[in-house]
Amino acid sequence: MSDTKSLAIQPIKRSGHIALVGRPNVGKSTLLNALLGQKISIVTHKAQTTRQRVLGIKQVADAQLIFVDTPGIHKNNRNALNRHMNRAATAILPDVDIVLWLIDSNKWTSEDDVVLEHLRSLKAPIGLLINKVDQLKNKDELLPLIERRAGKLKFAFIMPISATKGSNLDVLEEELVKLLPKAEAMYPDDQITDISSKFLAAELIREKLLNTLQQEIPYGIAVEIERFEYNEEGGLEINGLIWVNRASHKGIVIGKHGAGLKAAGRAARLDMNEQFDCRVHLELWVKVKTDWADDERSIRSLGLAAE
Repeated sequence: MSDTKSLAIQPIKRSGHIALVGRPNVGKSTLLNALLGQKISIVTHKAQTTRQRVLGIKQVADAQLIFVDTPGIHKNNRNALNRHMNRAATAILPDVDIVLWLIDSNKWTSEDDVVLEHLRSLKAPIGLLINKVDQLKNKDELLPLIERRAGKLKFAFIMPISATKGSNLDVLEEELVKLLPKAEAMYPDDQITDISSKFLAAELIREKLLNTLQQEIPYGIAVEIERFEYNEEGGLEINGLIWVNRASHKGIVIGKHGAGLKAAGRAARLDMNEQFDCRVHLELWVKVKTDWADDERSIRSLGLAAE
């Protein structure tokens, strides 16, 4: 006969917020999804995919880890959206309990130096994660790389990881639990994120567009969900409006005979079927909103303003 007490969820003794920070495209969202074992943050090969903070919650034994995925910190402040993204990434840093700084094992850039400057004055413990170690051609380079990066700042720990392969993530969780402050749970034990289903639907559409469009187009794209309703059969009816910066971009997004938009919509719908565990009917439209990314009112109406 099994011991029911051993199956009960342990009361939370440690809890805190853990910021995932770094320059664009170092694997923060991939890491968040890997840690949670579930996709809540979209991932593409293009920089600046993440535009807003995304919360992911995981319970490990008697600890609640509250991860905060942030936009990549970058030097480009040319428009209002870029400024809001940088603000979303940096404004929370003084208030979190732990900072995880992700860098790429293959290269160091001037934007890594920008991140470093934001971290210098923080009082919270900082863990340095050297990501993408699976891509190192010569594994003998890893130890000298760790030694070089160790001199950048005083770190609570330095750890090589691979977010895509899941390497060292169990060890990472152990280190984080040690650093968490003693506190009760901040969220129910069955909650994994605070993002809404509408937000996730918009992000999945944008993810598919980012993965299919030309390099210069995606940064002028936003997605707004105009309809998100369950029908009588238990399926979802979703209408998405895709905003583009330029009239010339509308035809590129739609594609020849509508092929581009259909392909992105089909891929997004398949993901939604799985994410929402029901049959999804998705309709997409494309409209021009000239220079929306540099218009404060547009950014706020689309929910992209950093709070």
